[in-house]
Order: sequence, then C-alpha cells, then structure tokens
Amino acid sequence: MRQFALLGYSGHAYVVADAIKMRGDNIVGYYDREKAIVDPYNLDYLGDEGDEQSLSKITNLGAIFFVGIGDNSIRGKLIKYLCEKGFDTASVIHPNSIVSGMTTIGTGSLIAAGAIINPLAKVGVGVIINTGAIIEHECHIGDFVHIAPGAVLAGNVHVGEGSFIGAKAVVKQGVRIGKNTTVGAGAVVLKDVPDNLVWAGNPAIDLKK
Repeated sequence: MRQFALLGYSGHAYVVADAIKMRGDNIVGYYDREKAIVDPYNLDYLGDEGDEQSLSKITNLGAIFFVGIGDNSIRGKLIKYLCEKGFDTASVIHPNSIVSGMTTIGTGSLIAAGAIINPLAKVGVGVIINTGAIIEHECHIGDFVHIAPGAVLAGNVHVGEGSFIGAKAVVKQGVRIGKNTTVGAGAVVLKDVPDNLVWAGNPAIDLKK
C-alpha cells in the first residue's frame, strides 16, 4: 500500500482521491493554502504546500506527493517545485482505466476511470487523462497537459506542453497541437494547431481571428 499526500484539495483532487482509494492506497492528508471547508474524504490538513519543512515531515514518513490541481500552469509549477526539492511523486492510474503495457507515463500524472491509452503512447509529467478519454496508439502528450473527459485523440497525435483538450473534443490522426493551446469542448480538430491559441468548433478554427 502506497501512502499519498495531496497538494490541493478541491474539485479535481476529489477525482484523484477516489482513484487512490480505489487502488487500495492510502491518503495521509492534504496540503493547501488553508484548511478546506468542504472535506468529503475526511482528510487531515497538513499545512501550506509552500512550507518545505512541513512537506519534509510527511515525506520522511514515506509518503508520496500528488498534485491534485486541475489548472495546468499551477500544477506544473508545484510539480517542478517538488522535483527540485527532491520530494517523491508518482502517477495514479485508476483501476477501471485501460493502459497498454507498451506506454510510457510520466510521474505525477492521473489516468482517470474509463480512460484508454493504447500502445506506444507517451504521456508526460503531471498530465491529466480524464474520465473516459481515449489516447490512441503512438500519441505524444507533453508535460502538464489536460485531456478532458470523453476527448478522443486518434493515432499519432502530438499535444504540446501545457495545452488543454476540452471535453468530447476529437483530434484527427497525425495532428500536432502546439504548446499552451486550448481546444474547446466538442471541437473537431482536422489540422495542426500552433502554440498559444484557442480553437473551437466543427471543424475547429482559431477563435482569435
């Protein structure tokens, strides 16, 4: 049984907590800027996530950290901070997901219930593959990406660091999505998308034009 400490405890962290418990692992508590008003899992408040001394006390007991924050930028900063300080992180893979043994998944990533990841896919550090998302063969998902519920990435799709693929979006095989780009919910992406843009619609277009 692994022992986890969560960083962040709202919204997305509840999905993470459920996946951890479904695997039979334990959560020793959570870190956040302040104690949560809503505490559905009855977890202990361990302190501020920016307090290195407080973090060290828990990791000395053998706990692994997991950043349960949905915002890509904030999640990325916290995971980088943990790695720089030498703290242990790990991925959480829900037992009701399907993940090929021929995939690579970076540390600090969540593979949620019902997600499917097929052979030779590469998932980066701190990625969220959310409920029911499908990542087909040979896809490359950059660090700190969020693939939202029900999104489908066909074969050999590349998604750049920090990007967000909205719920039920579909990305055609071979398409490359740039860094820090948002693809809207329900979008159908048929061609490459540059960095730092927002695309939506069917077929998806640049909303900034």
